[in-house]
Amino acid sequence: MRLLIQRVSKASVSVADTIVGKIDKGLLVLVGVGQKDSKSEAEWLARKTAQLRIFADENGKTNLSLSEVSGSALVVSQFTLYADTRKGRRPSFINAANSDIAEPLIEYFAKQLEVYGIPVKLGKFGADMQVALVNDGPVTIWMEHNRKSMSVK
Repeated sequence: MRLLIQRVSKASVSVADTIVGKIDKGLLVLVGVGQKDSKSEAEWLARKTAQLRIFADENGKTNLSLSEVSGSALVVSQFTLYADTRKGRRPSFINAANSDIAEPLIEYFAKQLEVYGIPVKLGKFGADMQVALVNDGPVTIWMEHNRKSMSVK
């Protein structure tokens, strides 16, 4: 799984001019699912996301996590995070999981964030979505699960 995380002061996702998910302070999390991904990757990334210390404390240091600032997460599916641009001019998405794998894993990832006390809003899987955000900082972080990282606690 691959995540593109943006610290936001607000974010929303709309489908056909209707807002389907909206948060104030928190994280916009774009989630891509690979063909070999499973619940274990979703669990690991949810824990890392919930515990990332990327919010400022009273001294302006990035020492606080999403739950410590009472923030929310807006989780949006983004299969294009698996774009392979090594050949030609048209990206290949062959490494992205099919919807029957990706959709339940993204929902599972969102549920795992909730386990850590994070309020979660979701985009609409497979829809043509418009995402609006105010990136706070700006802070943007790329996270990717790999097999070696699973043993790190």
